[in-house]
Amino acid sequence: MPRYKLTIEYDGAPYMGWQWQDHGPSVQGVMQAAAAKINKGKDVLVYGSGRTDSGVHALGQVAHMDLDQEIRPDKVRDAMNFHMSKDPVTVLDAEIMHEDWHCRFDATERRYLYRLIDRRMKLSLDKGRLWRIPVTLDADAMHRAAQVLVGEHDFSTFRDTRCQSKSPVKTIDEITILRAGPEIHAHFRARSFLHKQVRSLIGSLAEVGMGNWNTADMKEVLESKDRTECGPVAPPDGLYLVSVRY
Repeated sequence: MPRYKLTIEYDGAPYMGWQWQDHGPSVQGVMQAAAAKINKGKDVLVYGSGRTDSGVHALGQVAHMDLDQEIRPDKVRDAMNFHMSKDPVTVLDAEIMHEDWHCRFDATERRYLYRLIDRRMKLSLDKGRLWRIPVTLDADAMHRAAQVLVGEHDFSTFRDTRCQSKSPVKTIDEITILRAGPEIHAHFRARSFLHKQVRSLIGSLAEVGMGNWNTADMKEVLESKDRTECGPVAPPDGLYLVSVRY
């Protein structure tokens, strides 16, 4: 059975998240329905490199699936997109991989982007794609405070209570926060993340940006290893899975 690597983008707003749900639409469900149609009606399990939450977007999510017969990768891409034409999910690229290759377990790096905008006026065009904070944020202060989070740490403070990871210890390789026109962009790079870790970190870093916390406060909150010390968890609207590397 040929194994296909799929690179996809999607608007997460209409979905309960990546993972298939019996109580609402999911990205995985949409893709599996499309895959079955090109697999002569036989069910296909589509695996994802990570389970993005409800409302989280992707610019470069990676998935894989096995089909009963070999089809040219460009035809798989086009057929999937044809059957998902009414859904905000698009296969950008498809390629055949070794049968033992796994999109989740073979990943060596994941990159996320969080987009904020600090303006008083409500959003019209970008509603659901940015976190709007109606006061001016100090992006430089946020970047400085974020550096205490880089490296290997026990991230219990920033770990969702439903997280299924065996350990709260993770290594963040890079965090960069900078102004991008009217927006503030926060870039995160690591091999893997805890459940809602990026959103938890952004919520706390926003406290720094608003002047409520400083770098020392962020360090103290991290070292407390206490979930109750975490700032408000940022909404999913501004979070994007940018890329997965292997």
